[in-house]
Amino acid sequence: MAWNITENGNVLNVAIDGRLVAAVAPTMREEILSKMTDGTNVLFDLSRMVHIDSSVLGVLVQVLQKAKAGGGRVVLAALQQGPKIVFDITKVSRVFEIVPSVADAKF
Repeated sequence: MAWNITENGNVLNVAIDGRLVAAVAPTMREEILSKMTDGTNVLFDLSRMVHIDSSVLGVLVQVLQKAKAGGGRVVLAALQQGPKIVFDITKVSRVFEIVPSVADAKF
């Protein structure tokens, strides 16, 4: 389980790799939220994420709330079928902008 954050102008690119579970949620939350300012957009590249639990899903929702409050957007790209089930069951997929690939994310 890992993530890599790069900044490209007003966009934070967060590439996630592997399984995201409760143990990493506090660190991930702190790292992403601390890099956000008003107008920050966040692109999550989920092409290599194989699992997400509810704790990390909560982190994504917090990132979304902060981005919206500051006038930014959050886009989830390349959500894989396994993790997508969690998004659909919890109905969180309704609140996120989800695109098929990173290339489809436009800011």
